[in-house]
Amino acid sequence: MRLALFVLPLMLAATPALAAPAAPQPPREFTDPAMADKLGRMAGVLTKSLMDMPVGELEAAVQGRDPTPADRAKRVRDSIGGPDAEQRVQAEVAQSGRQMQAMSKALVASLPALMAALDQAERQLERAAANIPDPTYPKR
Repeated sequence: MRLALFVLPLMLAATPALAAPAAPQPPREFTDPAMADKLGRMAGVLTKSLMDMPVGELEAAVQGRDPTPADRAKRVRDSIGGPDAEQRVQAEVAQSGRQMQAMSKALVASLPALMAALDQAERQLERAAANIPDPTYPKR
């Protein structure tokens, strides 16, 4: 009996904690290392495609002149600083999948604070909107 008198208040005190909404869980894709690798590979293929994009004719048009044969052959990789720059860009892109995964984990961790800030902003906007004068109210 004494044990019940001791446990009952503890159970009642824990009720609000149990009723609190659960912390939002990220989608599985955000935390899956395989998805990060897949995104990195996709970004690598996209980067190679962008490196092959012709830019010489556009550059000539911006400069207000007719394109030369050299302009027609100019690609993005020629404009960014040569083969060393291309390799550096590809290495950075290869790391992008892991960086995106780390950023998504940080975003998920900050979701409770973001949601609280948005709730507070909503309440403040509602208070401000409640204080806006009614345009149909007769003027004195």
